[in-house]
Amino acid sequence: MKFKLTGISLLALAFCSDAIAQEMVRYIDINGLKRVEKETSLSYAGINVGKSVSSDELNSALRRLYDTGLFSDVSFDTKGDKLVINVVENPVIGVMAFDGNNKIDDKILESEVQSQPRSVFSKSKVQQDVQRILDVYKRAGRYGVEVEPKMIKRSDNRIDLIFEIDEGPEAKIDTINFIGNKHYTAKDLQGEIMSKESRWYRIFSSAESFDREKMNYDQELLRRFYNKHGYADFTVLSAIAELSRDKTSFVLTFTIDEGKRYKINDIKINSSVSDIDPNQWYEHVSFNVDDWYNAEEVEKTVNALTEELSRKGFVFVEVVPSIHKDRETGKLSVVFNIKENAKVFVNRINITGNTRTLDEVVRREFRLAEGNVFNASKIRESRRNIERLNFFSKVDITSDQVDYDKADINVEVEEKSTGYFNIGVGYSTINGALIRAGITENNFLGKGQQVSLNAGTSERSTDYSFSFTEPYFLDRRLSAGMDLFYQTEDYQDESNYDMDTMGGRIRLGWNYTDDFSHYVRYTLKQDEIKNVNSASKYIQREAGESIDSVIGQTLVYDKRDNVLKPREGYYLSFGNDISGLGGDDKYLKFDAKAYKFYTLSDHYTFKFFINGGYVTGYGDRDARLSQRYFLGGNTMRGFDTGGISARDKATKDALGGNWMVWGGAEMAFPLGLDELGIRGRTFVDIGTTGKPDDISSSDVDYSSTPRVSVGFGFEWTSPMGKIDIDFGFPIVKEDYDETEVFRLNFGTSL
Repeated sequence: MKFKLTGISLLALAFCSDAIAQEMVRYIDINGLKRVEKETSLSYAGINVGKSVSSDELNSALRRLYDTGLFSDVSFDTKGDKLVINVVENPVIGVMAFDGNNKIDDKILESEVQSQPRSVFSKSKVQQDVQRILDVYKRAGRYGVEVEPKMIKRSDNRIDLIFEIDEGPEAKIDTINFIGNKHYTAKDLQGEIMSKESRWYRIFSSAESFDREKMNYDQELLRRFYNKHGYADFTVLSAIAELSRDKTSFVLTFTIDEGKRYKINDIKINSSVSDIDPNQWYEHVSFNVDDWYNAEEVEKTVNALTEELSRKGFVFVEVVPSIHKDRETGKLSVVFNIKENAKVFVNRINITGNTRTLDEVVRREFRLAEGNVFNASKIRESRRNIERLNFFSKVDITSDQVDYDKADINVEVEEKSTGYFNIGVGYSTINGALIRAGITENNFLGKGQQVSLNAGTSERSTDYSFSFTEPYFLDRRLSAGMDLFYQTEDYQDESNYDMDTMGGRIRLGWNYTDDFSHYVRYTLKQDEIKNVNSASKYIQREAGESIDSVIGQTLVYDKRDNVLKPREGYYLSFGNDISGLGGDDKYLKFDAKAYKFYTLSDHYTFKFFINGGYVTGYGDRDARLSQRYFLGGNTMRGFDTGGISARDKATKDALGGNWMVWGGAEMAFPLGLDELGIRGRTFVDIGTTGKPDDISSSDVDYSSTPRVSVGFGFEWTSPMGKIDIDFGFPIVKEDYDETEVFRLNFGTSL
């Protein structure tokens, strides 16, 4: 029989008559006590000897005794001036256990329920525990759960309490619908929210399980997405979750109003503080007139102005943005108002909900500390930093005034899974059939550290790698990490040799700003070139092992709106390496990249890019084969891997070059297959390489004339990862270049 709330089981209450109430109580006896002391019971009852007691007072005493949870039955009896209290004690729980809970661990359920071993049994408490267990399962996406508490009587008024659980099927999200979206497809919007439709490839993900809190956060994510792309009037009209009759699936429906898309036509800074000249602060505005409105850029400007004002000594000021919209013209003006703020300081920062993640991991993401001036913009930025950790499914920050000049900041988080296991199989025209597997934990031991172990093998290569990253090395905003790797490569098709590489790397990185990063590294590796019997004499002379000891650095300026699927912004990087701090190799190497992204009519994304590199030996050494540049394959579609290179006239082996330039343009467009994650693209690639310095021109075919190819392709965000399919056609090439029309590749590229 299933457990149901029945209220107080004993309804027959014995009260004294009105006549007795006028008499004084001179004696009190309590019958039925076994564990509870008489004095304890009398203190709960609140009835004293030597005083007259009314029926209302007896009724209150009875309720107080029931409320203790110590008794299952209480009644009063009177004999003259003697009051007799009859009680039946609730049993004590000896063993408490859960049966049938395969999906939720015992420890999680134990932390939720109030009933515990060696505590007094209470029917009302058990009923509350049943509801708590049901709530735990609902958060895990199971809505068809049944919980039946079983009591097994033991001697000495003890019982064993067993919660028998029928978990039922997990309620997955079957469909996510969007109503009112005109400028973005349902696939675009699904990519922005946490909830995901149930698919076979999400067996290790909790995103397809319905969670009301997660759905509420999805509404905020949709608002941020639209506000970021100019839709300042965006609202979520309704968000409905419908559970199927068999309680196994949900249909989520978001009804939205996109509103008009606004362009910025005016930017102003006003100040009510006499010592602040507004004209001196426009350089800290991160956007321009004629840009699409972007709420993130407005917030970034508020933070920049607040921080810079603080540095200049204006501590007790606040920057408040105001937006003025003209719905008819689609124009919008932004006014930043600088005004004096109340002198309030941060008293304490309280963090709750992080059962696994250490407090310090959350606390170090705050842009202000205890004792600092209370600053709303820095709190907003701190919340964004915590969310970017990707450790929590929910982050709520509130404040409480504790004194006229002090306030507490309360941070409530809800943790989510931060580790994942991946395995994939596929085929690439570069490496043939391949299989990859790996395990990654992004919050190792709750310290925010990242650990990954990966392995892969294909027809042409094998690789193993291990990585560890500490994001706050020496308690500073300084990332530090190490990598270990081993790789074998078969270059017989291009140059008639094989190469094995093994080694390690240590690295440091820090951010000058949110967009400007700097990375330094030291790499020690061993390269072995082998199986060179049929290779060019220039390859044969490099056969054998060599040690490469390299120190390098890279500067990155990243203004892309999305790292994985950029639609707007740009990316710049410059790096250089110097080899020769020990080892066999001595060379200098420089690499630079520039990418620009622009989206037209919300659907057509243009990418313009250029890459360049240069390597040269120094001392008595030349740049070796493993350090040179080869174009083709992924870097020049329409040409084979290493297809653009200085080439040995006798063996036709690619020998690489000491410099390269490669660029082009690409346009991605929808095909009506967004639900499947498929988009089309067209491209133009232009590039060329230099000749190795130490090779005679008479022995090689070489030309620095730029090669050009055009083509089209498809990008598929598949369950196994990103897959690129391209058809490239060279229109400017040399006779000795090696070409290919079709290329299929797994993996992510910039």
